[in-house]
Amino acid sequence: MTDNLRGALFMVLAMAAFALEDMALKAAARDIPIGQAVLMFGVAGTLVFAGLAKAQGAPVFHPAFLGKVLIIRSGFEISGRLFYALAIALTPLSSASAILQATPLVVALGAVFVFGEQVGWRRWMAIFAGFVGVLMILQPGLDSFDPLSIFAVLGMIGFAGRDLATRASPVSMSSAQLGVAGFIVLTMAGGTLLAFSGGFTAPSAASLAFVALATIVGVFAYSALTRAMRTGEVSVVTPFRYSRLLFALVLGIAVFGERPDQWTLIGGMVIVSSGLFLLARSRPAA
Repeated sequence: MTDNLRGALFMVLAMAAFALEDMALKAAARDIPIGQAVLMFGVAGTLVFAGLAKAQGAPVFHPAFLGKVLIIRSGFEISGRLFYALAIALTPLSSASAILQATPLVVALGAVFVFGEQVGWRRWMAIFAGFVGVLMILQPGLDSFDPLSIFAVLGMIGFAGRDLATRASPVSMSSAQLGVAGFIVLTMAGGTLLAFSGGFTAPSAASLAFVALATIVGVFAYSALTRAMRTGEVSVVTPFRYSRLLFALVLGIAVFGERPDQWTLIGGMVIVSSGLFLLARSRPAA
């Protein structure tokens, strides 16, 4: 198995888990403020990753935590988490996930300027084809477009910056240590949201269950994403983020009763096709 294929598989697994995490947090936000759900999720995830780091015999806090790269990563992380949490709470899950799929374009562009990666015109065409698929789903400029989707756009920019900083983070940092850093920032984002979205509410059994589910799948997703961004070429692995949209569409239909139109379905097919083409182009024989 090539590094590119391994990285692509980790990315798809991460996106499936992130879609489940989004669904769980959106469901929890029906009973408690979204800021509270994110805060509880952040605390739980921090404890899990801290336990994993200790189990691996590594310090919970890596010396690089206060380094320039990790500070930049934390800044992007908190903005991504903050705005995307608002997006999934205030807009349809399928719509927020669709906007998030522009991330590969931003990351691939960043990989060219930050890491000097070479991206051929065929890969660029495939990446842009995937973005066209996203536009088919969003239908910007039409009545179906929601102005609140700006939160998803801002979240997307934050996540793209985080992914690039993850690639540049010291290789000595384990996924668990990166997870601790990420979920501490997530806790801060949740606290900020809670301060503006109302006071703490006694959680129901259902909301606690959804936060627990978000923690389980979120820890797995974060670990898989970190592994994906450290394996293979960024310009090949990152476009498999598009798969998150497909998982979100299925969950939106099954859990929240969302009904995608024909453009959403056609756009999804375009997204999948572009990802498969990128993987084919990454093989040594291509």
